[in-house]
Amino acid sequence: LKDLRQQVIDRSQWISRAASNIDIDLFELRFAFIKHTATEHKAYQMLERNFVALGEDIEVIRTGEKNIGSLALSNFMFQQASRPNPIDLLGAMFIIEGIGKRLAAYWGALMKDQLKLNDDQVSFFMYHGVADENHFHNLEQALNHPRLNMDVAKKIVKTAKTTAKLYRLQLEELGNY
Repeated sequence: LKDLRQQVIDRSQWISRAASNIDIDLFELRFAFIKHTATEHKAYQMLERNFVALGEDIEVIRTGEKNIGSLALSNFMFQQASRPNPIDLLGAMFIIEGIGKRLAAYWGALMKDQLKLNDDQVSFFMYHGVADENHFHNLEQALNHPRLNMDVAKKIVKTAKTTAKLYRLQLEELGNY
């Protein structure tokens, strides 16, 4: 949870930054980013509640730092989000929401079962298993925007591949600060 919190906090921030860099003539895509960041904005609070429910001190998670993989992932996301019309970040969101949609509830159930945890100790994972289904559907709609041509699609795919590698690195580096 300590490792995830740092990346979760950054997620709503880089999505907001990306939205602010999308031209008004791409209003629908800008709005999709804004809508998405609004749903992500308070996810870190769920992580904090789970952490406290595990008997941990809230200040430990609040003062935590990014692991090496989270640092690489966040730096890449902010770099991309700071560019003009960073529509390629749809690829990043596709990967992150796809992981949540397919794996979060599964991981939560495994942790709950194997570690004999309560619902309030794994609610972040269980919530994202359901909520990311809706987020994923919204992303699919954004990917059908009429201004997304083959050149933009190639950038989206490259960003998705980069995000997948960096997300994996984040998981490989759990606890490595």
